[in-house]
Amino acid sequence: MKDLNIRSIIVKKWRPSNSNKSTIQERENLLKRDFSTTRLNQKWVTDITYIHTVEDGWCYLSSIQDLHSKKIIAWSFGKKMTTELVLDTLDKAVQTQSISKELVLHSDLGSQYTSQEYNEQINKLGIRHSFNHKGCPYDNAGIESFHATLKKEEVYQNHYQSFEQAKLALFQYIESFYNRTRIHSSIHYLTPQEMETLCQQAA
Repeated sequence: MKDLNIRSIIVKKWRPSNSNKSTIQERENLLKRDFSTTRLNQKWVTDITYIHTVEDGWCYLSSIQDLHSKKIIAWSFGKKMTTELVLDTLDKAVQTQSISKELVLHSDLGSQYTSQEYNEQINKLGIRHSFNHKGCPYDNAGIESFHATLKKEEVYQNHYQSFEQAKLALFQYIESFYNRTRIHSSIHYLTPQEMETLCQQAA
């Protein structure tokens, strides 16, 4: 890399401070870092990440990934990190995927995911909700890995002037590149969309 004048892009991940960490209630971790799957819509993982824009400041990307296909099955981008943002992402996932009785959705202990509104919707859909242990991002390694890849390959390469510009860039990266062009060794060097299509055809 030195000979070719190539350098890796490493930017320290920004996380908001939480002065009330001790008040976070521990909840059941159903996933227990077992990311293995046998079919689609068996294990979903979700999280929120921060993306900066010049005009609109920090904006927030909420994503849901199917661990079997590695596909980002739903995402929402907003100017506020609210329960409505993650509910919108969940609604998009439900509209495009088949919900099974065994489906587990794993998230962190953020207030959006532990809110009454979110848990009521999860229960209504018959989805089992799994949570990180406190202070353990490795419990949700799948979606953490996606967001890290997104930052290195897209976000840190650009400066977004506005919310709208960032949203368009995210659409192009997630829908055109990550889901339909970027291959993954963990799914036999297929793209997430190819993996999902093969599984649907085999069902």
